[in-house]
Amino acid sequence: MITLYGFGAGFGLPEISPFVTKTEVQLKMAGLAYRKEKAKPPASPKGQLPYIVDDAETIADSTFIRAHLEAKYGFDFDAPLSLQARAQAWAFERMIEHHVYWALVGARWVDGDNFAKGPAHFFDSVPLHLREKLREDAQFRVAENYLLSGLGRHAPEEDVDLAVRSLFALSVQLGDKPFLMGETPCGMDATAFGALAGILTPFFESALRQRTEQFANLTAYVDRMMLLYYPEFAWSPLQQEQAA
Repeated sequence: MITLYGFGAGFGLPEISPFVTKTEVQLKMAGLAYRKEKAKPPASPKGQLPYIVDDAETIADSTFIRAHLEAKYGFDFDAPLSLQARAQAWAFERMIEHHVYWALVGARWVDGDNFAKGPAHFFDSVPLHLREKLREDAQFRVAENYLLSGLGRHAPEEDVDLAVRSLFALSVQLGDKPFLMGETPCGMDATAFGALAGILTPFFESALRQRTEQFANLTAYVDRMMLLYYPEFAWSPLQQEQAA
């Protein structure tokens, strides 16, 4: 059986990491049996989660995990798509992982209130005399990577404005379809769902979340994907929250 290593549930989500969510949803899409274990990034060969162990073979990074699943198990996540549509799906995935994701990082790690509410608790089990230093070091490293991504070089409102342009592109691509590329979910839907749910979770308050909530088709999409792939998770539908 495949073992998936991730962070686990938290922040109002069935899985904290958008990238682990991506891999877990793709495992569900492929109908592959797996078990899930909690891990920390240093345990991974690439220092990041997710990674999987499959018949004693260890594969790290969500994109390489997908390639492994396709090669070993013969499952084509983009089976309904034309060659052009496959290329478009890849381009959207790169936009999500290299642009939208970093906006999420800014909202979750760089914002002081959200950091204190969420990621700071990753270090609760550390001895008290080391805890604050490790929290500060981790936040500094993430903020540095956020700066290197390009988004962190802008004022917070400019960062959100840029992210919203990518979200607008996703909203236009989705339109009134149930999934981003059509009537059935494809591999890129797992990527989009992980990032959008991470932004829209009610656990964190941010300008990015507020702006994302203005795209009604994206909030409905997250609700739909959550019900489809995590039906057992206690998720309050976003559309109901907005109406309240």
